[in-house]
Amino acid sequence: MKVAIYSRGIEAEQEVQLLTLLEELKRYHVKVCLHKSLAGPRSAVHMLPTDFSIFSKHEDLDDSFDCVISLGGDGTMLDTATLVRNKNIPILGINFGRLGFLASLGKEDVSAAVEALINGTYGTEKRTLLHLDASIPLFGDTPFGLNEFAIHKREFSPMIKIHTYLNGEFLNSYWADGLIVSTPTGSTGYNMSCNGPIVFPDSGSFVITPVAPHNLNVRSIIVPDDNIVSFEVEGRTDDFICMMDARREIVEKDVQLAVKKEDFTVKLVALNENSFLGTLREKLTWGLDKRN
Repeated sequence: MKVAIYSRGIEAEQEVQLLTLLEELKRYHVKVCLHKSLAGPRSAVHMLPTDFSIFSKHEDLDDSFDCVISLGGDGTMLDTATLVRNKNIPILGINFGRLGFLASLGKEDVSAAVEALINGTYGTEKRTLLHLDASIPLFGDTPFGLNEFAIHKREFSPMIKIHTYLNGEFLNSYWADGLIVSTPTGSTGYNMSCNGPIVFPDSGSFVITPVAPHNLNVRSIIVPDDNIVSFEVEGRTDDFICMMDARREIVEKDVQLAVKKEDFTVKLVALNENSFLGTLREKLTWGLDKRN
């Protein structure tokens, strides 16, 4: 078996968990390829008497890898998706961050996660991504995202008007600070923070949610994910912000934008005892009211 391990970088106190993971993988004779952020000259991984290779970009990952392990929070998982792309390599998220809807396994689950990988006692969930088409190049060679695409006004500008269309048919003009188009995976992210609904990962839908709308009767809407959602933006300033997951671009308001379902999906590793409902209950503390 061969695995890659990615992280944005870990704190000094988290190196113990990283060493534990590497020792567990070594025990099963797993070939390890570390991202360069984890293998610097001062990294504790050099304390281990084990061999590992290093990768730095998505081209370094090929079909010889059985899994990519993401160490961090949900933002790290979003980065990992841009590395894996359409290569169909399963992603296992171990939460070194805070809330962790995507990286739902805790640091204490490292041994169980490795054992499940070795024994094949895990499942995978296919997750839909969004793809952005624009009249100018945006987001380099990664115009896709696992969570959401969002249009937002500049920091100190007035609200903007976002004319929105489904397959070319007019939906609504949103007077708001911004507009989110979320995948089911992203429904527990920025969308949820803006009072958007949570939808199941396999629901086959997008959620369109305004950010601070001026009209009180404007609410989120759930649409089938075979729709192409396009936009025209008006405002008193000449530009606005486009966000794809945690990445952002400043865009002139005459740029044409449309999002659709990406042609490929990503696979997230799920241990047998994990479920979407279980994650919701744990992360949102549902059912913990003392009156229950």
